[in-house]
Amino acid sequence: MDERGWEECDFVFVSGDAYIDHPAFAAALVCRSLEAAGFRVGIIPQPEWKDTSSYTALGRPRLGFLAGSGNMDSMVAHYTAAKRKRSDDACSPGGKAGLRPDRALLVYVEGIRRAYKDVPVIIGGIEASLRRFAHYDYWSDTVRRSILLDSKADILVYGMGERPILEIARRLAAGVTAANIRDVRGTCIRAQGSPSAQGDAALAQWNGIVKLPDYAAVKGTDSDSLRTYAEHFMIQKRNADPESGHPLAEQSDGNRWVIQNPPAFPLASAELDSLYELSFTRRAHPMYDHAGGIPALTETVFSITANRGCFGGCSFCAIGFHQGRAVRSRSTESLMREARTIAAISGFKGYIHDVGGPTANFFGPACEKHKRGAFCASRECLYPAPCPMLQADHGPYLAALKSLRELPRIKKVFIRSGIRFDFIQLDTKNGGQFLETLCAHHVSGQLKVAPEHIAPLVLAAMGKCDHEQYEQFRKDYTGQNQRLGLKQYLLPYFISAHPGASLAEAVELALYLKKTGFVPDQSQDFYPTPGTMSTVMYRTGLDPRTMQPVYVARGERERRLQRALLHFNNPENRKQVIEALKEAGQPAQLLFT
Repeated sequence: MDERGWEECDFVFVSGDAYIDHPAFAAALVCRSLEAAGFRVGIIPQPEWKDTSSYTALGRPRLGFLAGSGNMDSMVAHYTAAKRKRSDDACSPGGKAGLRPDRALLVYVEGIRRAYKDVPVIIGGIEASLRRFAHYDYWSDTVRRSILLDSKADILVYGMGERPILEIARRLAAGVTAANIRDVRGTCIRAQGSPSAQGDAALAQWNGIVKLPDYAAVKGTDSDSLRTYAEHFMIQKRNADPESGHPLAEQSDGNRWVIQNPPAFPLASAELDSLYELSFTRRAHPMYDHAGGIPALTETVFSITANRGCFGGCSFCAIGFHQGRAVRSRSTESLMREARTIAAISGFKGYIHDVGGPTANFFGPACEKHKRGAFCASRECLYPAPCPMLQADHGPYLAALKSLRELPRIKKVFIRSGIRFDFIQLDTKNGGQFLETLCAHHVSGQLKVAPEHIAPLVLAAMGKCDHEQYEQFRKDYTGQNQRLGLKQYLLPYFISAHPGASLAEAVELALYLKKTGFVPDQSQDFYPTPGTMSTVMYRTGLDPRTMQPVYVARGERERRLQRALLHFNNPENRKQVIEALKEAGQPAQLLFT
């Protein structure tokens, strides 16, 4: 601030992550976009949250505080799916754990209020976005209120925040108080009101508002509450489209309401280009050098974000709920400019680690609605069958990758973001060429893909394609590498104990692994996190799409047994595997002969 001649900041961003000035990290994206719009922004990363003076380090901001827990929910950052404390944190100096609190947003807003009682506070990021209404909290095994009410922040920004934050900043700069910023897309606000014969007074100013079930109606554990919770989620899902979504309202204790304005439209390609080409240093702050830097930067420093949004529709993933299903990509010219910037960085050895996004080969809009930043409210793009309006074309992605490969100083361009193999198969024009190009140029010996399971009931709960499609891809990938004379392997990724999976389905998956000879290095226990359909299934025992019962593995014991079956080759798991086989009614030696 002294070097820039600033007496004060316009905004101060309090972040749960260490500061990494790279476009893969939300704090950098938001703060650089505000800076580009002429605002003075200070950043307080990982404050000593118990010490009020930590929040006053940059003084009182002129317009307000921004607060985010980091690139992931703080509870996910701290705890495994088994609710055990993690021993490290990739977004902290030297990977050290414990530098952010549990439920970081609640703690940060409370600390800001201790320091400055009357400064506006805007919260955002994953933790705020996915907890914006009543939500199941796995770590306490309860349904918690909206984080906007619990934190007492003034405004909550959900989804990708650059557009809403800029609108809020401009209004605050124009003299509008935070209490009077009520209608910005992509935000939630608090309201007071009481029911009346004419309707809800608190809701009168919003046209076409849709009421969610009250918090009191969804927090219980009886069958009615559980069903209502599932309905509550589906109302949100049906109103997640920026084009057709209605404002939503949820009543909490007494006459307190949370009002959600319709989602913000995604940034256009030209806007994404401008955003990702801002003056990022692509470094962690130098104050972390003594600790060995920030581990999360290692894989991202030489990576390029090419797209946003995902229409994959996986039940266990919240990306579609947070970023939206309408995919937007950057221009090839912008990607090339960033690649040249990367090539000039000290330590670059010619390898771009990734060119992708949530799903790498979802490179652009897949239908006419996507081109408008919209998507269907009543159906998924790929499940239970591909939408007839879906346009699968890898041509633009192939062209972008070719342009990057031909740049000076670029030896190899890898793709390490997720690849949807079923989308490759849908592309009758360029799918074969994409697979050949992928194998020839963009795989570093191993390609990670995510079939997730093989059992039909589990795949249906996951919203994933049939197992036969994975088997076809496995054959195509192997054949393509043989034709190219390459020894490259497929690493499938599986989830244990997902809703729909009993021990019978877990045994079925283990038998498949035995048959194919694949020994997974890693797998994932299903982790019920806020904002996903799978978490609704875990909470309610219902598939919210049909309201039909779905099996849920509850308790540490069964989850542990399903995990052991995935790794039945590990001698340490033998006793648990035998226990699981017996309980599933199978011979104890089934997997060992």
